[in-house]
Amino acid sequence: MRPFIACLTATSLAAFAVPAVASAASADIAQSKVVSDNPVNNTPHVLDGTVRTIAVTGSLVVVGGNFTEVREAGSGKPTLKRNNLFAYDMGTGKISTTFVPKVDGTVHALQAGTGGWVYMAGTFKNVNGRKTGTVASIRATTNQVHTGFKPNVNYRVTTMVRRGLRLYIGGSFTQAGGKARTALARLDALTGAADTGFNFTITKPRSGTLKVYRLAVDPADSRMVINGTFTQVNGQSRHQIAMINTGSGAAKLSTWSTGRYATPCNLAAFDTYMRGMDFSPDGKYFVVVTTGGPYGTSQLCDSAARWEAGRTGSGQDPTWVNWTGGDTLLSTTVTGAAVYVGGHQRWLDNPYGRDHAGPGAVSRPGIGAINPQTGKALAWNPTRTLGHGVEALVAHPKGLLVGSDTDQLGREYHGRIGMFPLG
Repeated sequence: MRPFIACLTATSLAAFAVPAVASAASADIAQSKVVSDNPVNNTPHVLDGTVRTIAVTGSLVVVGGNFTEVREAGSGKPTLKRNNLFAYDMGTGKISTTFVPKVDGTVHALQAGTGGWVYMAGTFKNVNGRKTGTVASIRATTNQVHTGFKPNVNYRVTTMVRRGLRLYIGGSFTQAGGKARTALARLDALTGAADTGFNFTITKPRSGTLKVYRLAVDPADSRMVINGTFTQVNGQSRHQIAMINTGSGAAKLSTWSTGRYATPCNLAAFDTYMRGMDFSPDGKYFVVVTTGGPYGTSQLCDSAARWEAGRTGSGQDPTWVNWTGGDTLLSTTVTGAAVYVGGHQRWLDNPYGRDHAGPGAVSRPGIGAINPQTGKALAWNPTRTLGHGVEALVAHPKGLLVGSDTDQLGREYHGRIGMFPLG
């Protein structure tokens, strides 16, 4: 364990300290069956903006995004002001009146620490009046900002995963943890310092700003995948996706590569068409979802694809692909029993549809589940109003948490957040 941080008391640091093991991110949650299609009734409502990220610490569900008003479920409940971040009790649905942070920008990513601490990342620069940069840590049980954690990230962070004492971040920044780091960094989870054994040269965006849009790390912290606008990593061709070996010692670029995401998929509209990613609970495979347009089966636009994590070498192909037929998938989480996908899709199993239901297409508006072995849609079909789509899918031992920009989920009113119980 690292030395105590002088600016914290021993008690508060002990609560903050994290063990050198994997943390409970989406990839760690194995479920033996598909969740219910009937959402629980007690989740609160976010009344404006978009829920972009969710993390669970103890009994508290911490919700981030860009919003200003929330309300508990039930009639006659008052509207509460919350600035882009709030928490509620998973069991009761009660919104925390202790955790009332003031965040001056969008929260794009959340990761649970221990003892009630939560890591947050986005476009904000100040939390509770303290200058933090775009990555910070806050205690959901007390509203305390962790002043000893100083990553000093200088620009937007869109994705983050914690694994023990390692905090991985991706975005469009150029400085992190006191070092020059472009778009990708690994930070010390206690101090925020950049890891000198993790430094990659990410270059040549296919369009727009150079960025890492999403990253996923397997539960054992042995490998990770990143996606974004880049086409090279460490001088090697890596079109919008790359795998990195993260185990012991210095992290290294894997030989794993694919050209399947090198095709255009509406280059004029999207700097990158890559969207959500998640590893399976056993770390053997990962799933990538995309936007991009209705371009048929020759490209991986508007699709979910399974990739085997243990393979190496160039020219990799997916194990299966499920196309929507022209609608965006934004997020995914893999539980072993299902691959859940969310976006503003109208259908799954629709390889021959181009903005219409082709042969074999099944209706799955806004949210759906795919069989991890076959790649075909499961029967689960709760539905939701489409909007822009589901930004957050988070598996939990008690179910599946969903965050979006609309207010109908499972044919019921659920303002921008809901939960399907495991039952």
